[in-house]
Amino acid sequence: MLNLVQLKVLAAVARHGSVTEAARELHYSQPSVSHHLSRLEAATGAKLVQRVGRGIRLTPEGELLARRAAEIVGRVDAATGELAAQVGLRTGRIRLAANASVLSTIVPKAARTLAAAHPGLALGIADRHPVEALQMLRRGDADVALVFRHAHAPLEDDGFRLVHVADDPIHLVSRHPDDKVAHHRDSPWISGCERCRSELTAVCATHGFTPRIDSVCDDMVVVQALVAAGLGVTTLPGLALRAHRGAGIHTTEIPGAERRIYAATYGTPPDPPATAALIEAIREAAAEPKRRWP
Repeated sequence: MLNLVQLKVLAAVARHGSVTEAARELHYSQPSVSHHLSRLEAATGAKLVQRVGRGIRLTPEGELLARRAAEIVGRVDAATGELAAQVGLRTGRIRLAANASVLSTIVPKAARTLAAAHPGLALGIADRHPVEALQMLRRGDADVALVFRHAHAPLEDDGFRLVHVADDPIHLVSRHPDDKVAHHRDSPWISGCERCRSELTAVCATHGFTPRIDSVCDDMVVVQALVAAGLGVTTLPGLALRAHRGAGIHTTEIPGAERRIYAATYGTPPDPPATAALIEAIREAAAEPKRRWP
């Protein structure tokens, strides 16, 4: 029979790759950690760890169980917080994972609204790309993830529940007013990371060409500075431009190109009161009139 303590030990060993570090994190002795691992192997009938030189590593079976253990431990920790929040939302902690553009625009307003309505509820924030944000959500390290999808991209639910928050139009960022994507068939382009590049290439594809990507940068401040310096053109979502607009650039909204922003949760409904309160605050903040860039 598996128990939570054993799973917590395995998850800690997987995180650190070390019995010593796992013992330090859990405030256990090293023999205690080794004992729990032995008991877990006996309960499962599988070899979970093996010695390599002076250290250890997980077997394939150990890696499989460790992934599930991290998810189970995370969900139990989340349930503990949810139970505290259930008591009239007077106490507890709610955790949000989101990327920079929403963290610098929608989230601050939502945080103020949440604090005013529920002053005893602490909000923890992690700056993460949507892929990592959803991973945190699945592991139980976050209660809500703010993520985006391209307008025509399919929604992969995979156990996640998505609440539509807002639509975020995509803009061409260049040095010339009233510019068009089609004008830059032969121009150098500045792209975000590989995971975000599909948005840029999809926009250019609708105009009949593949962009020549000369520069790669994920920082919206740096990207705008590179455009202003004449090193290329790029696309940015409207929220990124609301968060920061550099000097020497012009922006043109691209018809039909947008991101859809969702608040994602994981697990069976209904959402705990703290989660529901945060999502409502986010939707209220996102509904504010959006500044339109010339």
